[in-house]
Amino acid sequence: MSGRLALIAAGGTGGHMFPAQSLAEVLLDHGWRVILSTDDRGARYAGAFPDAVRRQVVASATTARGGLMGKLTAPLVIGGGVLSAIAQFRKDRPDVVIGFGGYPTIPALSAAIALRIPRMIHEQNGVMGRVNRRFAARVDRVACGIWPTALPSGVTGIHTGNPVRRAVLDFAGAPYAPPGDGPLNLLVIGGSQGARVLSDTVPAAVAALPDDLRARLSVAHQARPEDQDRVTAVYADARIPAEVRPFFDDVPQRLAGAQLVVSRSGASSIADITAIGRPSVLIPFAAAAGDHQSANARSLADAGAAEVLPESVLDAASLARDMHAILTDPARARQMAGAALSLGRPDAAHRLFDLVTELSQ
Repeated sequence: MSGRLALIAAGGTGGHMFPAQSLAEVLLDHGWRVILSTDDRGARYAGAFPDAVRRQVVASATTARGGLMGKLTAPLVIGGGVLSAIAQFRKDRPDVVIGFGGYPTIPALSAAIALRIPRMIHEQNGVMGRVNRRFAARVDRVACGIWPTALPSGVTGIHTGNPVRRAVLDFAGAPYAPPGDGPLNLLVIGGSQGARVLSDTVPAAVAALPDDLRARLSVAHQARPEDQDRVTAVYADARIPAEVRPFFDDVPQRLAGAQLVVSRSGASSIADITAIGRPSVLIPFAAAAGDHQSANARSLADAGAAEVLPESVLDAASLARDMHAILTDPARARQMAGAALSLGRPDAAHRLFDLVTELSQ
């Protein structure tokens, strides 16, 4: 077969799959063949990948969940996946294997080690996930989305940033309109896990803002379907124009038009906020593995790009205080936007591509 081959392995969440998709698009643009290796859950996220990407669904399991029987059978399932990957690699040997984290990456990375194929991993968060931590010392490159990233002893990371979607790149570095006397736009985005705390807190915090500020404020709030009606009702009772939906398909455009963002600090959200450059109040998901969302938020807080409110101290009053401080201080808001933009890596996918090219040679 003609053309160099990259095998991308990614676990079954958007956090792993979205940056994998971004790299796949750049590889295809440069004439590479691309195979995506994932499990059944990850395959559900693969619909947005270009049609030219060949899909391989691998047997995958985790020893971290599933009860006693799941823990006992997981090594057998994973072992079978590794043997299958080795057989596939012998038929069509990749020039490089790239893992983006999650248990479905174990077969591909293990096969690459066994066959001495060049390999690398990309870690999206400031604290490495279990699988990436396991392989970090056995790959040729460790690319990091958040900087600094906590790495195992003896492992050196390369800061590439987290790849963002092309829809985000269209608004990268868009001019920021700091809060003034005119209309104000607040964007609230949460991610799929744990966003209920934002639905519990943000509407009450907005309702607690002074009348003159509330009168100029419009809110776009991403809420879980089960929270949508009650969130809408709180905004309506406070007479605040609000668009409440479970999903916005135009988040990049809304980010570009926002004076302030209230968000979880998942890796993809951080990447979008910094690529476009907007001030934010970040509320890390307390139950995230290894508390990685706090690590993700730390670099923005240290740079003066964000206020960080841990869930342990979060309430409507504290959130209203932080939002008020930013929305009534145009100079500070502008400085925060600039600091966020300075942390952005809109070229992250190309940085990853450069590492892939280097390894394949």
